Formats: sequence, structure tokens, C-alpha cells
Amino acid sequence: MKLASIRRLFGNIDYFLLFTSLVLAAIGVAAIYSSGVDAEGNLVSKEYLKQIFWIASGIAIMLAAALFDFSRFKDSSWLFYVLAIVLLILTRLFGRVVNGAKSWLGIGSLGIQPAEFAKIATVLALARYLDAAEFATSFRKLVTSAVIAGIPVLLILSQPDFGSALVFFPAVLMMLTIADVDVRYILFGVFGVLGIFVFLSLPLSASSADNPESILRIFASDQRLAILLFIVVALVALAASAGWIIYKKRFYFWISYVFALVAFSMAGAFIAQKVLKPYQLARLLVFIDPQIDPRGSGWNILQSITAIGSGGLTGKGFLRGTHSHARFIPQQSTDFIFSIIAEEFGFVGVAAVLGLFLLYFMRCIVLIETLKDRYASYVTAGLLGIFVFHFMINVGMAMGIMPVTGIPLFFISYGGSSMWIAMASTGILMGISARRYAT
Repeated sequence: MKLASIRRLFGNIDYFLLFTSLVLAAIGVAAIYSSGVDAEGNLVSKEYLKQIFWIASGIAIMLAAALFDFSRFKDSSWLFYVLAIVLLILTRLFGRVVNGAKSWLGIGSLGIQPAEFAKIATVLALARYLDAAEFATSFRKLVTSAVIAGIPVLLILSQPDFGSALVFFPAVLMMLTIADVDVRYILFGVFGVLGIFVFLSLPLSASSADNPESILRIFASDQRLAILLFIVVALVALAASAGWIIYKKRFYFWISYVFALVAFSMAGAFIAQKVLKPYQLARLLVFIDPQIDPRGSGWNILQSITAIGSGGLTGKGFLRGTHSHARFIPQQSTDFIFSIIAEEFGFVGVAAVLGLFLLYFMRCIVLIETLKDRYASYVTAGLLGIFVFHFMINVGMAMGIMPVTGIPLFFISYGGSSMWIAMASTGILMGISARRYAT
């Protein structure tokens, strides 16, 4: 690329995206540094130094991604996708087990989490398909998109890494929305995922219910009744579908829609129950009621909520967080980094972080509205879906309103893979923004 083109490119990039990402990364370094201080004020961890390295190298990746014009080479999107699938297969075969999941690939202490890179690769490949399938039917777009995203999702679930697998759903739904897919199909996906959580949590709720004769306990203890119920629901959905095909009455369509949604949710919950490990199911149970296991699986949520509440309006001050320094919050530099910020900087600090993320999201929305290139619009929508989901889940689980899934808070949580992906995504968005008016 010529020097004049580079100057013109960086003269047109969205500096709001650059500013918010760098400020959030700086806040993350401060929070990670604080997480490494013990109750006596001694620094017992040097994770913050590694994080600075991840940020520095991530900035280089961000600049490289901004310089690369993905729209001109969109036909090569499938190469990134195939490479991501190969890495996920290698991870499944030769990966290192961390926190109960075989999700890391590397040598010794050096490693990457291919699931993070698969998110961007899948967004690029799906954007290429949707761009080429402009005139395809909504149903065909839905099914093909489900296949494209389903392959990496299944490989990630086999690790098993339920949290990373979930991230693909909001990305796909955002992209399908931009692609003008029938809203009924999009809502099917939204309520289908929510339904999986509902049916997955019902047996867990039943196991802790006080009433041994409750209907939930009966279905939880006798799997045959649950299977029978699924068969009945599926048969009703098929019969209603036949009625819709034959008589073309909307009454039959909505019956088949609702019952198919229930059947999909039940099947997804059954598969998840077989794939997930006991400690992952325990996380869902303590999300329903953290007091069920206050010194075990519920400890993280209860201590995080306590730390956030103790911050008050302005917080206890930098390096003065009692909960974090007493090591009451497990994984406080990664999953629960938000708790440290809330405890030490209070509502004011939390509002600042939320405002920066909101600014980042709003710039992405503005970018989507001003883009003329469909491919670039789909890529932007997919990356926005990933960022919003990471933000909502991580902050939500720190506040006890979302289940603990191990999803990091982009730019802030400690970790190389998540930082690189956040920076690379920002670079892609800045590159798209700088070229959106190019002819």
C-alpha cells in the first residue's frame, strides 16, 4: 500500500473506536495490577506486565487489520474459516485442558484459544455467504447460516466450552437481521436459545425444590416422561406443518411454529445436558439460586455481588479493594474483573466503563447505517453482536444476573487471545469505517 493511501486511510478512520479501545485497555491494566495485590499490599502477580505485552502486540494487529481491505478480498474469507476449523480440530485432538475444557493450543506456557479466532473467521465467512445470497429466501439463508456457524459451534461444544459456543448465536442473529431475513425466523433463534436455558434449568430447579411431588421433580427423575413429552410436541408440530402446507391457513402455521420452538428448545437442552460437565451445570444451578451452594459453586457470584455493592458511589479507591486483595473473588483478573472496578471506583467508575462501551457500540451502529457495501455491513453487524454479548454476559455474571460462563470482558479481562481478537476486530471496523465512502 502506498504511503499516500496509508495517510488517507488513517485520516478517515473512526478515532472514537480507537480511543475507547485504548482507554478500556488502560483501565484493564490498572484493574489487573490491583488484582495482583494481596491484603498486605504486596504485589503477588505480574499478570499486568503480560497484559501490557498483549496490548502492545494487539495494537500492531489492530493496525495491520485496519490496513487490510477485507472487502476487496472477501472471496478469501473462506480461507480464514477453513483455517479456524482446522485449528479447532487440532485443539480437540491435541489441545491443553484449562479450567475443565480442552480449549488451548500451544507449546508449554505459550498458547492460544482457537475458539476466539473462530468467532472472527465465522463472521467473515458468513458475511461472504450472505453477500452472495442476496436474493435467496429467508429460510435458505437461515439454514445455510446455521450450518456455517454450527460447525465451529459443535467443535467448541465438544471441548466443552459452552460460553464461547454461545457467542456465535448473537453474531449470526445480528447478521441475519441486517440481511433482511424474516423476523419470524430471527425470533425463532432468539427464543430457541432462551428456551434451551429454560429447559436446561428446569431439572436443576426441580432437584432443589422443597416439594418432592412437584411436576418438575417427576419429569427430572423420570427421563422417559420427558422423552414422551418431546415426542408429543414434535408430532403436534409436524401435524400442524402438514395442515399449513395443505390448507395454507395461518392458524396451522403458528401452531407448528410454537410447538417446533418448544421441541427445538427441549432437544437443545437434552444435548447440552449430555455435553456439559457437572461443574458447568452447577454454575447454572447457582445462577438460579446462589445460596444453594454458598461456599462452593455459588461463592464466585456472592463474593462478586458483595464487592460491587461495597463500592458505593465513588469506590474505596485504587488498590484499596478489600475483597479483591483478600482473594475472596476467584478468577478476579479474568471472569470477575468488573467486580474490582466496581469495588475500587464505585458507581462513577462503573458508569465510565459502561459509557465507553456504549460509545463503542453506538459507533458500530452508525457505521452500519452509513455503509454501502453489504459485505462490510454484515461483518460490522457480526462483530458488534460478539462485542455486545461479551459485555452483557461478563458484566451480568459479575452482578449475578447472568450465569457464569467464563466469557471475558473485551479489552479489560486478562488474556492474550481475547485481547488480540478485540484489537483485531477494532482494526477491521476502523478499516471498514475509513473506506466506507470510497468509490
